[in-house]
Amino acid sequence: MPFNIYHDKHGLPRIILTEPKGSSAEVLLYGGQVVSWKNERKEELLFMSSKGNWKQPKAIRGGISSCFLRFGDLGSLEQYGFTRNRMWSLDRDPSPLPPSDNQSSVDLILKSTGVDLKTPRSFEFRLRISISPGKLILIPRVRNTDNKAFSFTFALCNYLSVSDISEVRIEGLETLDYFDNLMNRSRFTEQADAITFDGEIDRVYLRSPSKIAIIDHEKKRTFVLQKNAMPDAVVWNPWDRKGKTLPDLGVDDYKFMICMNSAAIENPIVLKPSEEWKGYQEISTVSSSYCSGQLDPLKVLYGLH
Repeated sequence: MPFNIYHDKHGLPRIILTEPKGSSAEVLLYGGQVVSWKNERKEELLFMSSKGNWKQPKAIRGGISSCFLRFGDLGSLEQYGFTRNRMWSLDRDPSPLPPSDNQSSVDLILKSTGVDLKTPRSFEFRLRISISPGKLILIPRVRNTDNKAFSFTFALCNYLSVSDISEVRIEGLETLDYFDNLMNRSRFTEQADAITFDGEIDRVYLRSPSKIAIIDHEKKRTFVLQKNAMPDAVVWNPWDRKGKTLPDLGVDDYKFMICMNSAAIENPIVLKPSEEWKGYQEISTVSSSYCSGQLDPLKVLYGLH
């Protein structure tokens, strides 16, 4: 399906994807970032900061972005990598990913330019973004075009819009080990039967399942995150005190967002020359009766304990 491209009020090239049922997505070439995803009722499903900095070369807080972190270095989750503040191009040769008849898609590419990207390695980073009724799909691919092997960590940073963070619960991460970035990356095991929020959280859940549910009780809506080749999952919300220290985040913005990221962090991805890594992420929305399968659905539906 075709897409439209125009320059928005910030002067940034913006691609609009639409599909017959009425849902839409908007993608910036700057950062290769998804800045809007609306369902067929025109409800916005992604969070964008009310104080976001849209002036280059700053990255824009919100939506969905690719965090292509430093080569061979776990780094900090605050360091999202260099792909978020570079201008991407339309990929004219997206093979070997043929277009799907029932999706509206755009293919983007970012090629390394040596000194500009501050990396000693040569690579091609391709990203396909597709929408279909009730679904948003991202397929990242990284190819090593260098003459030496390299390793890297990666994440798709998903800012999801929620009614009230204190009413959100995440299922699918229970019993997993995680690194707590608020405790100097100390390793713990999740003891709760679901993740709920009453303060700042910044965790990397290790070897997470391919399907995770983010349940918004007030909106009676559940995001279902499905992923492949990204074994870790990052959960982040700054809460009020940390949120006030972030210049590009509104004072109350933390209440209306949850960062639920697909990632490969614990074990960096290693590519030999000419090798390619491909990930997959699909976010869909269903009614809040959805359950990850590990909890009694009655608890999700009626809050029974």
